[in-house]
Amino acid sequence: MTNIDETQVIKVSQEKPFSVEEILKIVYHANKVKGYDAINQLTGYLVSDDPTYITSYDDARKLVRRLERDEIIEELLNSYVKTHGWE
Repeated sequence: MTNIDETQVIKVSQEKPFSVEEILKIVYHANKVKGYDAINQLTGYLVSDDPTYITSYDDARKLVRRLERDEIIEELLNSYVKTHGWE
C-alpha cells in the first residue's frame, strides 16, 4: 500500500549517449562477429540509407540509426585526414 500523502517517484533509465566513434566501433564489430564484411556493409548503408545493411546483433542497427549519415561521413573523413597527416 502507498501513502497518498507522499509523492511517488518514477525512475526512467536514460540511454547512455554514445559518440559517433563508439557507435561506428560497435557497428563494425557486430558486423564482423556475424561474418559480414563490415566495410562493405557500412558503405552500403551510407550509400543507400537502408538500415538492413547493418546487423541487428548487439543493437548495432538501432545505434547507427541514431546518427545522421553526414555525421558518420564527417567522422570518417576527419579520421582519414588525421591518419594521413594532412593537417
